[in-house]
Formats: sequence, C-alpha cells, structure tokens
Amino acid sequence: MAQNRPDRNAGTRGAFEKARAQILRTQTHCGICGKPVDFSYTYPHPLSPTVDHIIPVSKGGHPTDLDNLQLAHRCCNRAKGDRLATAPSPANEEESVISNRVLPLSMDWKKYKS
Repeated sequence: MAQNRPDRNAGTRGAFEKARAQILRTQTHCGICGKPVDFSYTYPHPLSPTVDHIIPVSKGGHPTDLDNLQLAHRCCNRAKGDRLATAPSPANEEESVISNRVLPLSMDWKKYKS
C-alpha cells in the first residue's frame, strides 16, 4: 500500500514556495558545506542557491516546515540526495545522526565553466 506523504497532499506546493522564499531571503550560507551562497548564480549552475530538506521527505521530514529547510548550493544538495549523514557512535557502536557539513564534494565547482 502506498505511504501517505505530506508533500503529495494538495496545497503543499504553495506552502513550500512561501517557505522557500523566506529561506532565500533570510539565509546566506550553505547548510551543508557552510560556505557563502552567491545569489548571482542561477539554475543550472552548480553553485546556484537551492532549498534543502534537512530530514528528507522520504525519511519522514516535513516538506514545508521552516525548521526542516535550509539554504544549500545546488551541488551540495545533489550530493546529499535523500540521505542523512550517519556515523557509528564510539560509546555503543550504534549509528547516530551527524552534521551534513561533513559530506565530501566531488570537485571544485568554482572552476566550473558551462
């Protein structure tokens, strides 16, 4: 049976666009890599600004909650995908959630030319 996800409900797109506009107005640094976001870049440039779901919707995160959204570079958001960064805890060897800022980038996108 199909899972009932909040992002598939009617009316969610408008709420997401409103939240997206607020994130783009109020944040200046990528929530994944921590570097400043240059708003002069536009899609499809890899360093263009996007809005990332901290907890992916497919993993139970809310699609429009401001606490679940962060500003990100397009390339950082694509590298993160729908994963949560996890690492084993030294105390009990179970996995614990760690910051998204430790994800590696595949290349230096500042040298990218389209």
